[in-house]
Amino acid sequence: MAHFSIIIPLYNKARYVSRTIESVLGQTFADFELIVIDNGSTDGSGEIVAGFNDSRLTIRRLEENIGVSGARNFGVSLSRTPFISFLDADDWWEPTFLEEMVKLTEHYPHAGIYGSAYWIVKKGKKKPAPVGVDKDFSEGIINYCQVYAKTLCMPLTSISVVLPRGVFLESNGFPTDIELGEDFMLWLRIALKHEVAFLNKPLSNYNQDVASDSQGSHKKRYNPDTFMTFHLDTFKDEEERNPSLKVLLDRIRVYNLMNFRTQNLFPERVQQEISKVDFSHVEPIYKFYYQYPYWIVKPFCTVRRLLSAIKQKILT
Repeated sequence: MAHFSIIIPLYNKARYVSRTIESVLGQTFADFELIVIDNGSTDGSGEIVAGFNDSRLTIRRLEENIGVSGARNFGVSLSRTPFISFLDADDWWEPTFLEEMVKLTEHYPHAGIYGSAYWIVKKGKKKPAPVGVDKDFSEGIINYCQVYAKTLCMPLTSISVVLPRGVFLESNGFPTDIELGEDFMLWLRIALKHEVAFLNKPLSNYNQDVASDSQGSHKKRYNPDTFMTFHLDTFKDEEERNPSLKVLLDRIRVYNLMNFRTQNLFPERVQQEISKVDFSHVEPIYKFYYQYPYWIVKPFCTVRRLLSAIKQKILT
């Protein structure tokens, strides 16, 4: 039996998937199975994957798209290994990702999830994601809520984690009713019950140069029913008991709902979420954004966006 099952959900990523697959098959730790779930692709992505000749690779093709969460969960149901990892079809790993993560699982055998730092790739340039751990932190157990709240940069992502298969199953996998932030909901559910081990070394690449037609759709980003920020009451009981979680969720609420606020989208639902925020947990500017009338907030934000665009143009 292999040590890792690597699950890749695939939907119309023909331009990127070869590099993704190569980054897995080229790992220095080779004891794994790779399961690709072709989630109804129409651009030949599945054929590209099928062209790889490696006994560790299995591709399952679905007639209809069941969503990224459904595809990941289905992939896990096909797996039989002690540890699960995920990779998106437009991202890629550094060659030693699995090797380093094996060491992390050995150093912290009681953790429920393992993560590493990662690179953000934009306009062909790589920079380390500003995860909120101290610069001199190398590896160890982290307080997930405190680390995430510090910079609001995800310390755990769907391309940089390993978790015991049993923990994944007991946590009921990825929520299929959420299309934006579904991974955060699962990681948080696990982090509230288990230790989180973290390696502060970038070992995966989060590709932000993906063509816009293959990124999350506008409807996903602005649909309250499937956007995770409108589902944080899932953790209501824990939020009342856990101060670190309360700070994190308050910061997520004010940050993630800014696009809704500045465009006056679903104002009643936004206000319902914002009414739960303790504003002592967030920067003072957010009190202005959410507590002043919209007709004052809108021009202020318009000017700020204009100045930011001018600044970026000057810097580039």
